[in-house]
Order: sequence, then structure tokens, then C-alpha cells
Amino acid sequence: MNTVERIVYYANQEEQESPHQLDDGVLPASWPSEGQVELKDVVLKYRPELPPVLKGLSISIKPREKVGIVGRTGAGKSSIMTALFRIVELISGSIAIDGVDISTVGLTKLRSGLSIIPQEAYLVSGTLGSNLDPFELYDDAQLWDALKRSHLVEQSKESQSENVHDEKTPEARFTLDSHIDEDGSNLSAGERSLVSLAQALVNDTKVLILDEATASVDYKTDTYEQYTRLSYRLRTIISYDRICVLDGGRVVEFDTPSTLYSTPNSIFREMCDHSSISLEDILSESKKKETE
Repeated sequence: MNTVERIVYYANQEEQESPHQLDDGVLPASWPSEGQVELKDVVLKYRPELPPVLKGLSISIKPREKVGIVGRTGAGKSSIMTALFRIVELISGSIAIDGVDISTVGLTKLRSGLSIIPQEAYLVSGTLGSNLDPFELYDDAQLWDALKRSHLVEQSKESQSENVHDEKTPEARFTLDSHIDEDGSNLSAGERSLVSLAQALVNDTKVLILDEATASVDYKTDTYEQYTRLSYRLRTIISYDRICVLDGGRVVEFDTPSTLYSTPNSIFREMCDHSSISLEDILSESKKKETE
């Protein structure tokens, strides 16, 4: 009877997610097509009895803008990601992507319109192709293109396609039929991160979130200007368009890296000093991006 009681409890008492499917008749099929993100007066709690982790937070991000989000532990960085994916619903405020309030969008449509490269890649036992496209929504040409752009293969898609069952070469260690162990245990940490990048590229969404992704992965995303990017690693974001500094669930600084660094007693300057990042490093990285 205990088992039956628990089933009834979880079925009737536990808070459920919002609907995965809604009538999105007025929503363009290509949404989001630009990647403009606006958070307005966002308040978020993980449980009703707990204090808010985001406290009236407002951020406006332009299409294709690269924004670094930094802050001390507990500042609210991961909570922004939680809010964007609607893992937890807002207490108040709103989030709009390309002018559409995401609370009016079904979870399936919303989450398929965002991509994330997590700290730890989520991979399952199977082929590389099945990990890139588990629901078989894309053709092989699109999967090969993602492998090339993520630098998992170096030679042309055409030559790879012709030799897809041939022995792997140093230039192309991976094919779509390459076996992946559970959790990607037969891959290096760097390769697992690149597979996560390839997954994001296959989805071809316009909002890309880098959740403490490795520096090498963050660097490789720099060539993909069609994405609005949110990243959290300090060393890799000093060349980004703007930096948002959070403290206690609020935005306390939001400007270009060089401006924030030059602001006396700024939190960003303190974080840079702690990481041995100088103004020369910031200007040098910005100059590199301009010439690439």
C-alpha cells in the first residue's frame, strides 16, 4: 500500500511542469530567428519558502551579441539558465526571445529553440550520429557539417561520406558510425565537449549558452556569428561584446570588458585581478577578434 500511496502522491500532489505543447499558431515556425533576449524584472525562487535567487533582474541582449555573465558563487548565474529553459517558473517579471514572452510558448518549442553546451557532456551508448540526432530529424549532410564545424573531423564531408565505413584516419578519427560508450567514457574530456558543440550546431538555434564550457570550445564558437551567446568563463569572455556582473541575484555591472576593468573598485576588475587578467590582455583579445 505504501507504493500505491506514493504513486498517488506524486501523481496528484507534486508540482508538474508547464505544458510541453501549446497552440503556437501565431508563432513563426522559424522562431527564434534573431536571438534577441530580454529579461525584465525577473524574480525567481526554487521553492515558495526559500528566498529569491534572482531579484528583479533585467538584461537586454541584442541579436548575435556575445555576453559574458559573471559573479561570485551564488550570484545567480546558473539561475538565469534555469529561467531561460523554464526549469523553474518565474515568480514575477518576464523573459522574451525575439519579442515573444516565453511563458506563452510550449516547453518543447521553447527548449528546442535554445542550445546549451554544459560543463559535462550528456552522451549515451550508441553511435556518434545517434548522439547528434537522437530523433533522426536531420540528414547526414547536416550532421557531417556539424562535425566539421566543431573540428571533430577536418577533411571534407564529401570524402568522408564516400569512406564512412572505412578505417579512421588521423585527419578524421570520427565518423557518424563511430561508437560512443555510455557517458562518452571512450572519449577525452575535450572530445566530449566538442560533441556537445556539434549537437548545438546540428540544432542550429540562435541562442547558445555556454555553461562553464572549456576554453577550447568557447574559442571555437567565435566563428559562428549567427548565435547570441551567453558564457560564464572569465578568461574566455574578456573579448565578448559586454559583460554582465551579478551579485546577490541582481545586475550590478553591465558594460564592455575594458570599461568595467577601468572602473575603480568594480567587481569585474577584482575578478580579473584574482585571475591575473590585465587591461592589456583584454585589449589584445579584442584586437584579435577584430582581425579574425
